[in-house]
Amino acid sequence: MQIRDAPFQSLDWPCVEPTTHPGNPGTATWRTVETGNVRVRLVEYSSGYIADHWCERGHVVHVLAGELITELRDGRTFTLGAGQTYVVGDADGAHRSRAPGGARLLIVD
Repeated sequence: MQIRDAPFQSLDWPCVEPTTHPGNPGTATWRTVETGNVRVRLVEYSSGYIADHWCERGHVVHVLAGELITELRDGRTFTLGAGQTYVVGDADGAHRSRAPGGARLLIVD
């Protein structure tokens, strides 16, 4: 990843307006900051959340709280808890996530 055109800044997450994205079932609440070619999100999945799509975008996903289960289209699954991170490149492992008990994530892509 090359980070370009992103001046130094600190992020005050409570001041970033949330947006809600439906799962199937559940919801994802995103607080998103885009700067240069980077998107940084603080994401909260409701209890029982399941993504409604396969994602092919690359990410660095860090679990701040809760448990995240990520399924790859090839059938593999990975369970991460608070303090764990996964990295996936663009178009290198279509994936979707679920959070049976809810989760809070920091995602950079």
